[in-house]
Amino acid sequence: MLRRIRPAWGAAIALAASGVALGLSWLGDGTGAAPAAEPGAPNVVVVMTDDQDRASLRVMGETRQLIGSRGTTFTNSFATTPLCCPSRATFLTGQYAHNHGVRANKPGYAALDTSETVPVWLDRDGYRTAHVGKFLNRYGRDTNPREVPPGWDEWYALIHSSTYSMYDYTLNQNGALMRYGSAPRDYQTDVYARKAVDFVERSAGEEPFFLSVGTLAPHKDSGNPPRPAPRHAGAFSDARLPRPPSFNEKHVRDKPAFIRGEPRLGAARIDALTKLHRARLRSLLAVDDLVKRVIDALRATGELANTLVIFTSDNGFLLGQHRLTGKSWVYESSVRVPLLMRGPGVPAGATRRQPAGNVDLAATILDATGASAPQSHPLDGVSLLPLALNPNVRRGRQLLLESYVVPYTALRTSRYLFVRHRSGERELYDMSADPDQQRSLHAERSYDRIESDLATRLRQFEDCVGRECAAGSR
Repeated sequence: MLRRIRPAWGAAIALAASGVALGLSWLGDGTGAAPAAEPGAPNVVVVMTDDQDRASLRVMGETRQLIGSRGTTFTNSFATTPLCCPSRATFLTGQYAHNHGVRANKPGYAALDTSETVPVWLDRDGYRTAHVGKFLNRYGRDTNPREVPPGWDEWYALIHSSTYSMYDYTLNQNGALMRYGSAPRDYQTDVYARKAVDFVERSAGEEPFFLSVGTLAPHKDSGNPPRPAPRHAGAFSDARLPRPPSFNEKHVRDKPAFIRGEPRLGAARIDALTKLHRARLRSLLAVDDLVKRVIDALRATGELANTLVIFTSDNGFLLGQHRLTGKSWVYESSVRVPLLMRGPGVPAGATRRQPAGNVDLAATILDATGASAPQSHPLDGVSLLPLALNPNVRRGRQLLLESYVVPYTALRTSRYLFVRHRSGERELYDMSADPDQQRSLHAERSYDRIESDLATRLRQFEDCVGRECAAGSR
């Protein structure tokens, strides 16, 4: 491991404010093809929740204050394949699912080439790396549960048999299996918080570090609503289920057959969704505590000013919108996720509306750290640092949305969503005029030219690799 000299970031930030920063070497070219590791690279901390829709971020006051208010919030952030395992593989590889090959939760982890991922690249560049919490689905089932994937110096990961349990679960702790029980101290999110803080405290002042934390919350707990930490058991007991215009949608003639065949939600199902919604919010309070404890540890060790902190989720979650529940769907509450970022060179208190995706996270981390992926592993995303610095950068970019479980490919621009389902059915939404996706325009003759253009761009984009994936972004 290399011990790095910490830089004076003030000069870089001053140049960024003047508009010069877009040409600085530490920002790279937006493709992830970063230069050789720079002296003084920052630490990186990523906290990723499971199944968190963007709207639920409202209950996480510490996270919004400590990361959002002190950094930049991306309000149009998307999970390009809105399903747990493919999404997490996209984060680790910086590639769309059609390139990294993890297309579903099964076979999940076994489908990932672990030899070229973010922790491997950072480890090669002198970082100390650690993962705490949920990893990829079926990790430890189809492979040795004691395996530590390449690139990780410290490893505290859930194995498959206990992936979805807040209590009574097993972690692989650096190759040794450790069982946790049902005592309040064993509550999973709190265990992760202690391990994350311990890693920060032990790593401070040495080589730069990369810490990945994956919570189960607010995902269901063994098929049931998620259990909260004991201290949060009574929270949100009167919270109302959100009912946007798309909730329990009445008129679905414009929707694909699988939605037209869905009955409208009855009272019993709405009651179950209300209970699930309240439980999801309660479970996020412990995640909020985790974020605060990690930020406090970074501050106490003197590392906070030189740490890039990213908060996001692997996918969103529908709670009755368009008569649907769950994820993988192409609709907003499924694909749109929270994304907050603070750190060196990231503007404080800023909001950015440019389309951003989880496919961009690897390129962003490499851009900030000066590490690089090999040429044999092209990144499909772009660094979000230039977007954070300038709200006019890549305003017209497009993102690919793809799913192999609910099979579709889609093109998301700053204004339109065009969807092509494997069945041949299509959807087209003007997201500026219809953010709740209540009226698909694919059959409107006045939109024929727009649909034709989007369809052509989607065909060119759906098999893109590396720099091709940034085509049309400006």
